[in-house]
Amino acid sequence: MRTKVTNVLVACIFVMLGLALFNLEAIQGRQFTELSKKNSIRLLAQSGARGRIIDRNGQVIVGNRLSYDVMLLPQENGRTLELLPKIARILQIDPQELQNKLKSGFVSSFMPVTVARNIDTKKAIALEELKFDFGGIVIQPNPVRAYPYGDLACHVVGYLNEIDHWRLTMLADYGYKTKDLVGFGGMEEKYDYYLRQEEGGLLVEVDHRGRFMRVLGFRPPQNGRDIQLTLDLALQKIVEANLQGKKGCVVMMDPQSGEILAMASSPAFDPGIFRKESASAQVRTIITSRDAVLLNRAIGAAYPAGSVFKVIVALAALEAGKIDLSTVFSCPGFFNLGQQKFNCWDTHGQQGLLDAIAHSCNVFFYRTGLLAGAQAIHECAFKFGLSRPTLIDLPYEINGFLPSPLWKKISRFQSWFDGDTANLAIGQGDLLVTPIQLTRMMGAFATRGMLVTPYITKAIGNSPVFDPQRKSVTLPFKPYNLEHVRQGLRRVVSSPTGTASMLAGLPFEVAGKTGTVQVGRGSPHAWFVGFFPFQEPKYVICVFLEHGGSGHAAGMLTKQILEGMVGEKLL
Repeated sequence: MRTKVTNVLVACIFVMLGLALFNLEAIQGRQFTELSKKNSIRLLAQSGARGRIIDRNGQVIVGNRLSYDVMLLPQENGRTLELLPKIARILQIDPQELQNKLKSGFVSSFMPVTVARNIDTKKAIALEELKFDFGGIVIQPNPVRAYPYGDLACHVVGYLNEIDHWRLTMLADYGYKTKDLVGFGGMEEKYDYYLRQEEGGLLVEVDHRGRFMRVLGFRPPQNGRDIQLTLDLALQKIVEANLQGKKGCVVMMDPQSGEILAMASSPAFDPGIFRKESASAQVRTIITSRDAVLLNRAIGAAYPAGSVFKVIVALAALEAGKIDLSTVFSCPGFFNLGQQKFNCWDTHGQQGLLDAIAHSCNVFFYRTGLLAGAQAIHECAFKFGLSRPTLIDLPYEINGFLPSPLWKKISRFQSWFDGDTANLAIGQGDLLVTPIQLTRMMGAFATRGMLVTPYITKAIGNSPVFDPQRKSVTLPFKPYNLEHVRQGLRRVVSSPTGTASMLAGLPFEVAGKTGTVQVGRGSPHAWFVGFFPFQEPKYVICVFLEHGGSGHAAGMLTKQILEGMVGEKLL
């Protein structure tokens, strides 16, 4: 009986084994065959080069250089662990650090894990030799961002970093994925879609030790498209060299077309530092700095306009018929408005319009502003584009702010007083403007009434950029009133007592306006906004120095920049 039971059990076992073999061979045989083939296949991604950023003359501002990444195949785990000390010795890093990267980067046993980036050619060659004795190591060529001029135009070009959660949420539908490098700020962010490369790669077969056997397929990577800017690299160098060590910004624009020829913000930063693993402390310092290093002050910060705003007040009063060239006010150094005393920075005596602009006489403009009225000043400034974006093709431009009696009544539930008008008349109070807005405003005086839309992108790839919104607008002001203000702007420089007389000795005629802005804490802000040559302007320049001391300091910096242009024969 016991023998019969044993025979039955043995028979059942063999039947079950037979069924299992039949399942493996006949039913699931094809599936396991495919898995076996996949086990010997590797996908080696190859990255194209990100598009370059070049200046108006084709000079490279941001390019690419070839570096090498070290990749390991986790499937050969035993032999891979043998490799780590040898790789660490060549790379001169801790083997434990490599092992941690191998674990944290693991996706699947068939996907290579990058354990070191941006190694130099000598180390890449030394590591390549290990492949003869060990399988599972891949040296992958990889184009990386190169900045031949360091921090030059850093706020215009932006920088690259790994995509964050906020951007990934918005861009996932466009093919972006975790760990992708994307642009932050400037051109890198604005035109990331055009600049980014398309990955290709090799499909290869390897043996049981992970050694290469043959190529099964290849898809070439696609390079990103180049972005050509309107910037002039030579001019940008001059501007940044003179701005270095100061806090502020400089903008230079072609008043006829709106092309930005130079744009610099200081303090600056090295865009390449965000991709250096050893520079995390420096990156943290940049991000947390009280100096707002990443801020493009030309478009992303708003300040009181100060005396530069007086040209708007003068034009508003001329258009309203409240003053003309024969109007004269006496400046004893102060102006009494009711029981409140408003000071002038000097005692100017009798002042007409042209002298008042040249001397930046506060008393003349207190009186002129009260004659014109706050609403007329507001409407005139609004026509010049203040309080709204200029629509320049850079991210994070802000509006600025232009106060009015209606705004104060609605938002603060307060009445507008004559003292508010007096403050507005000299560009103080609640008025806030961006440097790019004042550049555009002065450009309209340079061209005798044509308000352009500034832009900085000349072409994408080989295609010139055309934006219908870039059309210029002819402002509805009387030509002779615009000319009166222009003559005042010229006298600011040509008069020996003008506030920008330091620019009189240049080999071309300059016109413009200085501004000194009183702020709550620290030294005053300093402005100079002007254009040149006077008769047929080709350049508008805006110089702003945060806590720079006075408009004289901005005028001196302007002089240094223009002298640099003369020295480089850019004029």
